[in-house]
Amino acid sequence: MEAFYDVIDPLFQQLVDTDKAPECIASGFTWTEGPVWLNDTLYFNDIPAKRMMKWSQRTGVEVALPNSEFANGNTLDANGHMISCEHGGRRVIKRIDPDKLNTVEVIADHYQGKRLNSPNDVIVHKDGSIWFTDPPYGINSDIEGYAAKSEIKGHYVYRVDSTGAVTAVATDFDKPNGLAFSVDQSQIYIADSGAILGASFPEADRTRPHHIRRFDIVDKELTGGTVFYDVEPGVPDGLRVDNEGFVWTSAMDGIHCLTPEAQLIGKIRLPNPTSNLCFGGSEGTDMFITSSDSVYRVRSNRRDAAFTS
Repeated sequence: MEAFYDVIDPLFQQLVDTDKAPECIASGFTWTEGPVWLNDTLYFNDIPAKRMMKWSQRTGVEVALPNSEFANGNTLDANGHMISCEHGGRRVIKRIDPDKLNTVEVIADHYQGKRLNSPNDVIVHKDGSIWFTDPPYGINSDIEGYAAKSEIKGHYVYRVDSTGAVTAVATDFDKPNGLAFSVDQSQIYIADSGAILGASFPEADRTRPHHIRRFDIVDKELTGGTVFYDVEPGVPDGLRVDNEGFVWTSAMDGIHCLTPEAQLIGKIRLPNPTSNLCFGGSEGTDMFITSSDSVYRVRSNRRDAAFTS
């Protein structure tokens, strides 16, 4: 399937079923984001439409939450609760009941007494701490949130501990975006999508960051932070690390697959800018990809490192 996959190293064909084209399972949205697999169902956000959707093999596509407050990234905690980033609410929340997604607990909405910008993506460490990014995309305009001035005057990466204390663990990003832990969770990958000037890839400044950085986590703090991979074309948005440490990142042309040594071994080609991905399905090996107005499924033999470590 040469039109749908770039096989740069034969190893890529051992990870993804390149004989099957990416399957479009849902379309007709504005800008899809935040895919997460929960209880045999894929949840994802249509950010500008301000709603959360869901898809299952049995029922197809349905509205899961008609007012999502411009929610973006989603993940699961150790108890299977959905953790969501709200652009509109400018907060990170826990959704208590999958049948009542608007029943929430607030995890973080302020830093040093000031409102967050617009939390974008979130992951949960095995020690229970919650890490999230806070770029300005939800306050830049009314397209993906509510236009407002930043109270913090910076775009940081945060860690929330078991007491609810919010700590800025990285403050030197232009626009921190997607993030993922390594298999043993001793490292963290963080995307910087600073090259995006507006929502959903309308303009870009290639002199600004469009890369993924990798940090070591030492005593709950970050060290290092060298550039792991420069994304071309486009920028890195959401990313995932699989059970063997391969990094899968979104880009303008689809999904790029990288070895732990940052070697690009293949691409899943999609027709429009791609925002994020997750692993799910009955075996946990289906790759669900949010790409502009659509959601795709790709068959693989990968699993999310977060649920196999």
